[in-house]
Amino acid sequence: MKNIVFIVGSLRKQSFNRQLAALAEKMLSDQFNIKYLEFEDVPLMNQDLEASVPAPVARVRKEILAADGIWIFTPEYNFSYPGLLKNLLDWLSRPMDMSNFTNPSAVVGKKVTASGAGGTNKTASCRAKLNELLEFIKMQVMTEAQTGIALGVEAWTKGEFNLTDEQVAELKAQAEKFAAFVNA
Repeated sequence: MKNIVFIVGSLRKQSFNRQLAALAEKMLSDQFNIKYLEFEDVPLMNQDLEASVPAPVARVRKEILAADGIWIFTPEYNFSYPGLLKNLLDWLSRPMDMSNFTNPSAVVGKKVTASGAGGTNKTASCRAKLNELLEFIKMQVMTEAQTGIALGVEAWTKGEFNLTDEQVAELKAQAEKFAAFVNA
């Protein structure tokens, strides 16, 4: 079976986007090995650290290199993606061999898609900016059928994550297209 890595752009253990990823995992688990990338220990990007790659960076690079596909689930912060996600992508986009900047990074050519659960904007601004970044760092981005979820008031007031049948169908359609994209 092929491997898919899920990246959740929120560190909160019960984040809405982690719950969205868990639903997508159920939709794909019979076709792929799914692993969640844990990256809370990745230090802030600092070129002074690149020569002696920090252990957490080496670990996430190895996990990404083993992936056939990557699915990012992210909230929208101020019409963009969270800083911790940007930091991760900055590390992953750097050349694997710093002695030659023409060497590829861990993400070059990787197949990727994104989804997000958030407010009434359905993470549209976040995903648009994220897709732009992912293309810039030379990933193969599946933009068609990305899922944006507008959470209801109960999410913000009671912490409840509830999706409509239509939202579940939208995520299922993305999962099916991503499966085909990864297997192509």
